[in-house]
Amino acid sequence: MRYISVILPLRLEWEPFYALPADNETLVLEPGDRVKVRFANKLYSGVISAVDVTPDTDTSRIRAIEEIEYGLEKILPQEIELWRKVSEYYLCTVGEVYKAAYPASKINLEEAHAAALAKACQRREALLESMRQKVSRIRERLVRKEELISKAKEGTKARARYTEEAEKIKEELALALAALKHAEDKMHRTSCKSENIDAQPIKTVTLSSAQTEAYSQTLAAFSQSKPVLIQGVTGSGKTEIYIRLAQEALSKGRNVLYLVPEIALSRQLEDRLFEHFNERLMVFHSAETAASRRATAEAIRSGKGYIVLGTRSALFLPHHDLGLIVVDEEHDSSYKQDSPAPRYNGRDTALMLSAIHRSNIILGSATPSLEEIYNCECGRHSLVRLEERYHGTEDADVEIIDTKAERRKRGMVGNFSRKLICHMEEALKDGGQVMILRSRRAWSSAIQCTECGDIPKCPHCNVSLSLHKASGTDRMVCHYCGRTFRYSSTCKNCHGEMKSLGAGTQRIEEEAAALFPNSRIARLDSDTAQSRNHEKQTIRDFGNGKIDILSGTQMLTKGFDFGGLTLVAVIAADTFLGIQDFRADEKALQLLEQFRGRCGRRGEKGLFITQTSQPDRPVYSR
Repeated sequence: MRYISVILPLRLEWEPFYALPADNETLVLEPGDRVKVRFANKLYSGVISAVDVTPDTDTSRIRAIEEIEYGLEKILPQEIELWRKVSEYYLCTVGEVYKAAYPASKINLEEAHAAALAKACQRREALLESMRQKVSRIRERLVRKEELISKAKEGTKARARYTEEAEKIKEELALALAALKHAEDKMHRTSCKSENIDAQPIKTVTLSSAQTEAYSQTLAAFSQSKPVLIQGVTGSGKTEIYIRLAQEALSKGRNVLYLVPEIALSRQLEDRLFEHFNERLMVFHSAETAASRRATAEAIRSGKGYIVLGTRSALFLPHHDLGLIVVDEEHDSSYKQDSPAPRYNGRDTALMLSAIHRSNIILGSATPSLEEIYNCECGRHSLVRLEERYHGTEDADVEIIDTKAERRKRGMVGNFSRKLICHMEEALKDGGQVMILRSRRAWSSAIQCTECGDIPKCPHCNVSLSLHKASGTDRMVCHYCGRTFRYSSTCKNCHGEMKSLGAGTQRIEEEAAALFPNSRIARLDSDTAQSRNHEKQTIRDFGNGKIDILSGTQMLTKGFDFGGLTLVAVIAADTFLGIQDFRADEKALQLLEQFRGRCGRRGEKGLFITQTSQPDRPVYSR
């Protein structure tokens, strides 16, 4: 008997052994092939990790595989190597990493696609066989007719008639052969995958003198096989350097992976990269349809000269021949997966992937993480600084507004201070745009009874419910599990009146609309971003100047480039410092610095306003 070890999408500390069929002498299997096996009386799609192994257990207890899944794509050796590195580093099993890379829904889609493809192939083969039989029958008729011609005497009417009929059969045969060849060529093109992505010529990018210097330093670090951290101030043009390096990798026939922390950032970046890479660009994240993600994975598996723009899940695609990996905004906590296992950091996993493919890797940020600063100081990574803004604009002015003092002198209108309102009026009057950051979505983050003090909580999570207002359908939502509950303005315990606690982005948008009735106002948070088209259109409209005031959550701070934005403001900045995290100050500083960099990017100096009740915190004096 021949035995194999199989990786299953389960939390197993070992890789089970399975026996191949009895008639396996001519069976050729390799690591990465997919098999259907039974474990604990359940069927699983597994990946062969080794063949012709010697089991260290009783062979009488080893089951045979159920079937070989020829219709599913083979897992690449680089994928399995990455799974093993991730499982070892993050203290989980290889099966858990396999399950994250190939979830059950993805495997089911692959199996359905393979079954549909097999049926389509059968239909095409049946059609081809029918056409071949038709050609054979026509040839037989032609042979019989030619025999009659040879037997008929020269100059007779019969010979002339047979000759005329033979010519018609030859024309019929020519048409049938042409149709058969066309069908065979079409089937061949369908079954054979293109080795190269069909793309238009790449549009070149022009670098400034500061960017050229940073670009040269990056190439020097690459020559030493070191990862590079590009620490560039916001608006310094790091993306142009990424694009130039990606173009070089593609020109050498290698592939590129471009990682961003969140889907919202990929929306605007997608349009920007498409200008340079056209059809070579592919997008991969959870907001794409399952069919689109499957098509992207198939194109990556067999294609050359592609660039993938995606979130951390794009790390587990079947990459090959990677020449460059870009980790944009490497400090962002969105690269971390908290649950389920593997609980990994996309930045560190990208470094593992780079080592496997021996590719260059860039980590970019205006506010690098402490770990990355330490890596540069230790000499593990190379640091490249980019300290000039692309358009030569100075950093935005900073103004801290003490909301406690403003309330004492009645300088607050709802959640807006009168100072902030004046600055917004000036910015809008000069034709600029305004962006407002509030860390909480919904209308209010919680509600409380004025009589008994009860705060409604989710019965499943014990988390306070947030109030979401809509026309006639107000509801309370748990932001932890997503469950919704009917809203009542009276307390269920004492029937007292319920009041809102705190303000979310929905309320900020409502107050801004009341303060600036003639302005075009929009909101961007996870509620409005559920529709991909709405999110993409909102970002595009703000970039084109069709929106005057845009309010939203942290997704507004992530690398957007808006030319007309002159004023950015943070409402209730204390919420960033009050989270239960020992790195709260570090994360708050990174977020505020990133948000500050969104404004004044096209020559005109911007203004950054922070409303806080703790103006003496060291974070604000940075």
